[in-house]
Amino acid sequence: MSYRMRLYLNRMHQLDSNVCVAVNHTSQYRLIRDGFRVVSRLGDGVIWYALMIGILITQGSNGLVPVLHMALAGLAGTLTYKWLKGRTLRPRPYEVRQDIWLTGKPLDKFSFPSGHTLHAVVFSTVVLSYYPALSIVVLPFTVMVGLSRVVLGLHYPSDVLAGALIGAAIAAVSFLLV
Repeated sequence: MSYRMRLYLNRMHQLDSNVCVAVNHTSQYRLIRDGFRVVSRLGDGVIWYALMIGILITQGSNGLVPVLHMALAGLAGTLTYKWLKGRTLRPRPYEVRQDIWLTGKPLDKFSFPSGHTLHAVVFSTVVLSYYPALSIVVLPFTVMVGLSRVVLGLHYPSDVLAGALIGAAIAAVSFLLV
């Protein structure tokens, strides 16, 4: 790798790390910390499972295709992010920097990519293709899930961005297959 490339990557990592600290330090405020803990917990899958059940209850058999689409795209997301985390082995920010406060509970050991964000983007993209009126609730929640990961000290912003991009790619591929 060239000197210029290493210098560029080092600067990008420093920026990523500094933004992580700044966003994470908003967790010193109880309302922010507790609010993002709730969002993160709902982003564990609770909200997406509830949404799928709600679709089946309200739409009956018409909801089967959207729910199946969400479930299969979600499964692809799980397989992808677990594979990537096992290959990249990026430590979580709180393990690297002492000035990052861990205020949430990690579900696994590694940081890259953010599985919560990946799934939030996958599920929201798929559900909004069937039910665009849900965007008023789903889009803000998806953004909050990604932000929660940095606020709680669990991910770098680049982990969240990568999770969002990978989630969008998985959703896009799922539309080609469904």
